[in-house]
Amino acid sequence: MTPKKKPNLRHTHLLDQKWTASIHFFNSYKTMTGSSNYKFGVLAKIVKHMRSRHQEGDDHPLSVEEILDETNQLDASSKIKHWLLSEALTNNPKIEVTLDGKFLFKPSYRIRDRKNLLKLLKQHDLKGLGGILLEDIQESLPHCEKALKILQDEIIYIIRPIDKKKIVFYNDKTATLPIDEEFQKLWRSAAVESVDDQKIEEYLEKQGIRSMQDHGLKKPLPQKRKKPNQRKKQNKKPRDNEHLAHVLENYEDK
Repeated sequence: MTPKKKPNLRHTHLLDQKWTASIHFFNSYKTMTGSSNYKFGVLAKIVKHMRSRHQEGDDHPLSVEEILDETNQLDASSKIKHWLLSEALTNNPKIEVTLDGKFLFKPSYRIRDRKNLLKLLKQHDLKGLGGILLEDIQESLPHCEKALKILQDEIIYIIRPIDKKKIVFYNDKTATLPIDEEFQKLWRSAAVESVDDQKIEEYLEKQGIRSMQDHGLKKPLPQKRKKPNQRKKQNKKPRDNEHLAHVLENYEDK
């Protein structure tokens, strides 16, 4: 009869320690993750509320306590309040800090009314900057829907194909040209999404249509530096009295 092996108590103890440590780590990670999620949840709620206030035309600054009160988060711990004051709100790109330590929403553009909006769109048009995202206007301009409705004849909406976002442009009526409807249909029916500029140019040339050439200002070619004269300079010494020839007189006839 073979004797039974004694259980390795040391090995069992080590397994117990590892198991306990792993459970402790999991619980700590869970607590830490939960705490982090809670913190950023508080911040997200604050930024959303500050944006809503701005869009409604309410632009007076608030302290952290006032913000937490308006967002029903007065139960936030002192640790979270300190984090908001020292880091989260002060470093947030959508929050502005006033000189007295209070907070305001920071919109994408400083526009207070439809006149400001129209001026901004005109500036973008003149400088060749294009349009402005509708969502940025909605974020920046209080009661923007009313302003956009009044300006409907002075603005144009274009949907960006990449992400289907609306872009608002100034409607420069001086650039409006009457285009024949038949030509518009032909233009829209030409599919060139998968064709690059080079292929379009080649196709037009085959059809006897030359593309417009760029006759803009040409950059001047860099001038070649002239090599210095390698010949040694000869110091000409004046001959005897040669340098005084203009002052000498002829006394032979005297």
